[in-house]
Amino acid sequence: MTNTKPIDCFAGYYRCPEGYLVVESRRALNGRKGYFRFGGEATCYGALNGEDPAKTPGETLYDARDRVEFENGVVCLPFDPLEVIENLRTEAYTNQSHPEAFSLVAALYYLIRPCLPVGVRKHLQRSRLRGWEQLSFPSWPVDHSVESLLEQLLLLALKAAGVERMPFIWFWPEGHSSCAIMTHDVEEAKGRDFCDILMDIDDSFGLKSSFQVVPEKRYTVTPEFLESIRQRQFEIAVHDLNHDGRLYKNYEQFLQQAEKINAYGTQYKADGFRAGVLYRNQQWYDALKFSYDMSVPNSARLDPQRGGCCTVMPYFVGNLLEIPVTMMQDYTLFNILNRYSIDVWREQTKIVMAKHGLMSFIIHPDFIIGLRERKVYESLLEYLAGLRQDHGVWITTPGEVNRWWRQRARMMLVEGRSGWEIEGLGKERARVAYASEQGGRLMLALEDRAPVSAAKKEAT
Repeated sequence: MTNTKPIDCFAGYYRCPEGYLVVESRRALNGRKGYFRFGGEATCYGALNGEDPAKTPGETLYDARDRVEFENGVVCLPFDPLEVIENLRTEAYTNQSHPEAFSLVAALYYLIRPCLPVGVRKHLQRSRLRGWEQLSFPSWPVDHSVESLLEQLLLLALKAAGVERMPFIWFWPEGHSSCAIMTHDVEEAKGRDFCDILMDIDDSFGLKSSFQVVPEKRYTVTPEFLESIRQRQFEIAVHDLNHDGRLYKNYEQFLQQAEKINAYGTQYKADGFRAGVLYRNQQWYDALKFSYDMSVPNSARLDPQRGGCCTVMPYFVGNLLEIPVTMMQDYTLFNILNRYSIDVWREQTKIVMAKHGLMSFIIHPDFIIGLRERKVYESLLEYLAGLRQDHGVWITTPGEVNRWWRQRARMMLVEGRSGWEIEGLGKERARVAYASEQGGRLMLALEDRAPVSAAKKEAT
């Protein structure tokens, strides 16, 4: 076959030996990007050879797996998987400028928002989000198109190469099955004043969390307040500049505000950032001088800015690590869906854990002051504590996820006399694992442990 290029799309994600398995993509791709499928669970967006991809995800999507060919031990694809993965993670399928968020109506809403009680705000937001259930993409309550695409490609590559299993570096340290982090966006003065009690609650379940602090206008941020968080070994991140919903209105304004935000990051000794309202434009992230960001939802059907990164794993945007928000926010649960149980979080957790991914929560101090909401939150913490004990979930902080994911990205697998070994900083915490095929399913297993289906493992 001619006009192909070798692609190693597994090394970055699985941290397997580079070139161990490869796929090839035809270079002569259609210029127009669009939607198609690959297998049963992966929705893709990109250029497609020989077929016209759909303009919208709601159309009947062509399944590109029907066009897969095998040649000389290599999987030959009618699309570029690296392009598709990048398009999904960075939301290239959406309008990044999200003009609706900066309409006159939106500007008026944010102007009067501080004066609006939650009861009024939630009715306005429900009206704006009407019809979200009918959206076809990203999938809800969790979209794992990136993981599903990689799993299907890995199965095909194993078959094409005649390899029984592929070694890789397990996703989480010490062989933890999945990961969970708790973050608290402090929106108003009443939330700031509730932080001490919230830290007591988190500590009672053996959990440390991160507090995202708004630097300007919303409330006073004193050195004593920040130190009270650090002294208890909780983390601090910067939350927007003044949380007015206008950070990403235009590039010039963003650069001006990013300079101030970066200065607050240095002043607060904060490595992480999250934008207000989860507004974002990943193409502008190089202006943020942080180590990690936490502003991109996995599936944003119920957020003011639609879209989503369609992955349950952290990923790099340049030098910035994106730690996506994979779980529903408490405000959305209570005030948009009007639910006061952890059932949605349980459902999302099962999906994420099936992919060995990251459960990333946003719980606002402002919205769990009430007894009813607080009991729901405590039920969530009890549930997470059970996952830690019974399923080996790593419950940690965003800063620790950032440190681990950066270390893992620099680790290498080398073949020694006694088998595969890991080299690099942090290797003592890393574990060798293997991917194999059994009965048409991808099975993942740590060394000396029984394999587990990548698609079927669930928490109860």
